[in-house]
Amino acid sequence: MALPKIVIVGAGLGGTIAAYEIRDAVKGKAEVMVVNDSDDYWFVPSNPWVAVRWREPDAIRVHLPPVMAKKGIGFTSVGAKRVHPAENRIELGDGTSLAYDYLVIATGPDLAFDEVEGLGPNGFTSSVCRTDHASAAADAFERLAADPKPVVIGAAQGASCYGPAYEFAMIVDTELRRRKVRDRVPMTFVTAEPYVGHLGLDGVGDTNGLLESEMRNRHIKWITNAKIAKVEAGTMHVVEVNADGTTKTEHTLPFGFSMILPAFRGVPAVYGIEGLTNPRGFILADKHQRNPTFKNVYSLGVCVAIPPVGPTPVPVGVPKTGFMIESMVTAIAANLKAELNGKEPEEEATWNAVCLADFGDGGVAFVAQPQIPPRNLNWSSEGKWVHLAKIGFEKYFLHKIRRGTSEPFYEKLALHALGIRKLRFK
Repeated sequence: MALPKIVIVGAGLGGTIAAYEIRDAVKGKAEVMVVNDSDDYWFVPSNPWVAVRWREPDAIRVHLPPVMAKKGIGFTSVGAKRVHPAENRIELGDGTSLAYDYLVIATGPDLAFDEVEGLGPNGFTSSVCRTDHASAAADAFERLAADPKPVVIGAAQGASCYGPAYEFAMIVDTELRRRKVRDRVPMTFVTAEPYVGHLGLDGVGDTNGLLESEMRNRHIKWITNAKIAKVEAGTMHVVEVNADGTTKTEHTLPFGFSMILPAFRGVPAVYGIEGLTNPRGFILADKHQRNPTFKNVYSLGVCVAIPPVGPTPVPVGVPKTGFMIESMVTAIAANLKAELNGKEPEEEATWNAVCLADFGDGGVAFVAQPQIPPRNLNWSSEGKWVHLAKIGFEKYFLHKIRRGTSEPFYEKLALHALGIRKLRFK
């Protein structure tokens, strides 16, 4: 008899690790296949470095087909056009269909640049959301360094990924100082957050104080509770609002270089499917990462629907950080193994957050257990060690992807020694 088929849609940070971990968990009891829109994996956390030429794109790329083949995982890069969960079928980009017994959605987000006039690589601002965006941003940054002008960096209303915006602002500051032109570049940080260091998480430890202090020391001005009305060539129009949402100040910000993170939404392959997604297109999931309507559909990563931590004057989403995503992967792998053994899923991801925000010459690290408050642990710290730790993590994670390994035993031992776990009650 044919083995059950588990299909994973998406091969980013979460989808690639999920393929490896699920394959190890269900080996001999199910086939595992990955559907992606590219043959390559890109280490997205390094994109801010690519945008100032501290990394070349190829240095953070892994060609997936040979790794997947070595692991015994099916792979196609034709992409998913539309998921049909009521039919247990995926419509692929080449017009064919792929049937599945279990589906794991790990697509990441659709980048909603179009929700703000003039935003994004097809408008007047740069992006570090994708490596090709970051590579184009590097060209724009070189033009800035050659002809210094004001810089505006931040995150638009509805964004849910703030760490890279702070990282990139500090990295740009560091690189401009190295090039001896920082004194000719006024910098402004624009964010939907109600305060600096909110991060979509209502802060972690003293991220408010740490990041405000860092920005003051680097002479970076900031505007919080900000909605970007529109972007024109060389000019950004920003509305700063009060706590009740009424207009406080309208800002007209000139810039020669800008990087703004957009809001996210669900990808077209899943957007608008009743019972599968919320109105924004994110996948609905229970505490076991399983969809309540389509019980054979799991989801992980940025595509998962998570409500905001609380009301804010300007819409602020919740980030899905790397370790949080890895905890979702581990829970899904264990629950699929249970299902194949005729048992009900019982594992729950901890959603703990362990983050390193690099500033080029230092950085901020934080641990939130769990990521969504109230928390059992709420800690943040800063120092030059964070920059070195981020470099080490990049090399280590890329090594895992190239080897086809999800979590070596020494990583698990180290995390458990620190009291950081991926599964609840384990």
